[in-house]
Amino acid sequence: MLKQFDRKGARARRHRHVRVRVGGTAQRPRLSVFRSLHHVYAQLIDDGAGRTLAAASTVDLKTGKNDLSAAQAVGRAIADRAKEAGVKAAVFDRGGFLYHGRIKALADAAREAGLEF
Repeated sequence: MLKQFDRKGARARRHRHVRVRVGGTAQRPRLSVFRSLHHVYAQLIDDGAGRTLAAASTVDLKTGKNDLSAAQAVGRAIADRAKEAGVKAAVFDRGGFLYHGRIKALADAAREAGLEF
């Protein structure tokens, strides 16, 4: 009998492996990315203080779609909001997702907009 594959559990396990190595500080917050079926979310998190410094998503940008162009828009928005918050550099947390597709597009757009990681 075949075992059923648990996608959420596998992603959570990969995310735990990433979080062991990646942590955010006030000078270099963690750029955490989450990808759902309908939206892409990004947050700059200071793990020391336990607070979110900036956030952007396809929900608040009202893009109406969830593709590479929407992910790039979120990347540019999070980089702009990071500048407003006084953040120049971050640590990228891919959230257990593969660095591919929408996750990569978001990261590349944030880099091009001036966020260093």
